[in-house]
Amino acid sequence: MSGEPIRVVAGMPPITRTQLALYGGASGDHNPIHIDIDFAKAAGFPDVFAHGMLVMGLAARAVTGAVPLSRLKSYGVRFTAITQVHDRLTVEAVETGVTEAGDRRLDVTVRDQNGQVKVQGEALIAAG
Repeated sequence: MSGEPIRVVAGMPPITRTQLALYGGASGDHNPIHIDIDFAKAAGFPDVFAHGMLVMGLAARAVTGAVPLSRLKSYGVRFTAITQVHDRLTVEAVETGVTEAGDRRLDVTVRDQNGQVKVQGEALIAAG
């Protein structure tokens, strides 16, 4: 990795019902709010919505597409809004500083097609 500041911008395909079902199976999170439209509507939502951890994982994949996974020292996010089925997400990770040890801090933000922030967090990339 060069000394240039890290900046990642990655558009994602729309969130699909199939993706939600597959993620639920893989993660063991079978909450019907993510896969059953009738259940979601009965709970007051217009449709099913994505698992927060799915969105977190998509953002991590974008970051590790730009920097080697072996250099990712830490990664954490806060969920700020529900991600609806069919939302088109964009992940942006921007270097905001360097630690005394030379590790690089990235602010990570996931927004939908309307600019609403869905996930906000930070990644720490090992020096090297």
